[in-house]
Amino acid sequence: MNPSNWRTYLVTQASLSADRSTPDIVRAAIDGGIDAVQLREKDTSARSRYELGLEVRELTAEAGVELIVNDRVDIARAIDADGVHVGQSDLSVAVARDLLGPDAIVGCSASTVADARDAEAEGADYLGVGAVYGTASKDVDPDEDGIGPERIADIADAVSIPIVGIGGITADNAAPVVEAGAAGVAVISEITAAADPRAATESLARAAETTKAVDAGGNGR
Repeated sequence: MNPSNWRTYLVTQASLSADRSTPDIVRAAIDGGIDAVQLREKDTSARSRYELGLEVRELTAEAGVELIVNDRVDIARAIDADGVHVGQSDLSVAVARDLLGPDAIVGCSASTVADARDAEAEGADYLGVGAVYGTASKDVDPDEDGIGPERIADIADAVSIPIVGIGGITADNAAPVVEAGAAGVAVISEITAAADPRAATESLARAAETTKAVDAGGNGR
């Protein structure tokens, strides 16, 4: 389990899925080549998230895709997820690590260099940095909305752990995020709200992989 290998990362949100179930969206994303899935669903009860998490865990485990739970360390443990992602107002990275153990993946949201350095110092395995282009999928402080690929570059220069860019990212604008130093890109609407989530995942993966290939050839960041 190595977040530096993640190119595409789905964050679930049933309210954007056009009445399709979250397992259906996850299944389509897996078929399209998704590398990691984050179970978010913050507007549901703990029991509902747990039951949904069991379904998603079965799908991701069979496919060899990492499953991360947003915020809830207890649910991550209960469904045997691969790890947890915490925000600046959630449990700290250090506490999440203590509860889940050394083998779990612990990610942390960051929008500033200072937050990124603090998360790395506490033992985060990766950072979710954004909102890169702005987002309507979740509430974000105006100071953290639309930070741009430039902030990705600043944070990539400041830390040694992998970065996943998030916020308003599509197949059309993913390249600058990866060029700036992100290992991959995380999306909600681009896959969840797509008419064809599998095709949307494939397009996103191609954009990230192509940019990585260019970088490896010495033509990118």
